[in-house]
Amino acid sequence: MNDVSFTPSTTIFEQREALLEEWTPEELVGRDQELQQYHAALQPVINNETPSNIFLYGKSGVGKTAATRYLLQALERDAASVDGLDLHTVEINCDGLNSSYQAAVALVNELRDPASQISNTGYPQASVYQFLFDELDTVGGTVLIVLDEVDHIEDDSLLYKLPRARSNGDVTNAKLGVIGISNDLDFRNQLSSKVRSSLCEKEVSFSAYNANELKLVLEQRKEVAFQPNTLDDGVIEMCAAYGAKDSGDARQALDLLLEAGDLAREQNDEIVTEEHVQQARERLQTDQVIKGIKNYSEHGQYVLHALTHLAETGETPARTRDVVGAYEQIVREEGLDPVSERSVRDYLGELDQLGIISSTEINKGKGGGKFKHYELEQSLTSVRLGLSELLDSG
Repeated sequence: MNDVSFTPSTTIFEQREALLEEWTPEELVGRDQELQQYHAALQPVINNETPSNIFLYGKSGVGKTAATRYLLQALERDAASVDGLDLHTVEINCDGLNSSYQAAVALVNELRDPASQISNTGYPQASVYQFLFDELDTVGGTVLIVLDEVDHIEDDSLLYKLPRARSNGDVTNAKLGVIGISNDLDFRNQLSSKVRSSLCEKEVSFSAYNANELKLVLEQRKEVAFQPNTLDDGVIEMCAAYGAKDSGDARQALDLLLEAGDLAREQNDEIVTEEHVQQARERLQTDQVIKGIKNYSEHGQYVLHALTHLAETGETPARTRDVVGAYEQIVREEGLDPVSERSVRDYLGELDQLGIISSTEINKGKGGGKFKHYELEQSLTSVRLGLSELLDSG
């Protein structure tokens, strides 16, 4: 292999990190109403009163976590100059923690030093709770506990215990406030009424960003992320319009702008253009398709594999019965029992909704009846990449 060398690139980006999710801006734009409500809910803290329990909900990428970091940074800064106020915040992300037990262990370990961590198994739940209450009392003062993606916790136990810890006498030295953040709009309705009444004392709903709000977010990041005069007119507007159209998700709009900048740099262009945005969108959509297929159920992937095989042999658009036949042959060769024809139809319907395949209804009239034709909506390359783990294991 020839010698490979890397040289720093100074074109396009000034501070690329400003387009990444973890970057916290000095001012949060496009969320004025939500920030006002959230600020009011946090007001008891600065008054050295018992904090309210706050529940934030809204789709992914609409600013819940960013608003939390932004306001808590400001709160910690201002609390430092208030006599008698001793504020601590502890934050965990509950993605991957599917029980109250696991979440409580994560909180204990967040509060303890690295030498005193506890393992994820082996303790009675009551003992883990006692560890947690002891740690909170050791910290003392006012403690805000942030549970990001709290909807991953499948049982109510911790969400019942924490808000009531002080009134139940489990914690005596600390004033606790719980901030729950959920991407699942229906999560609060699934909580028992006793949990909902204490966890959701104050609620802040984050709506999807519209195109104007996304434009504000992108303009703010652009000023930090890019060199002066490296973005063509229309680039920010196009990223904002796509972001609003796709989901109102700031993360997606920022990813699109970042990818467009990366593409311009890859191609040694000095200016990011709308053409780069179009190319970036196609690349990101392909990545999403691949990820979506990889996360799909095993038999759903086999149904897609069957349609892909038919496409490669020039037999698409294909009727449902042809897809069923190809699917059954493939899974039997793998030594598996096929699912029912109805399940195959359901998988085809889901794949159609996901935009991975497309369907057309054919009506042959009284004599021929109605049936559906299916074909791939995405490129063979991206579908095969998505199926790669299934195909490699076969």
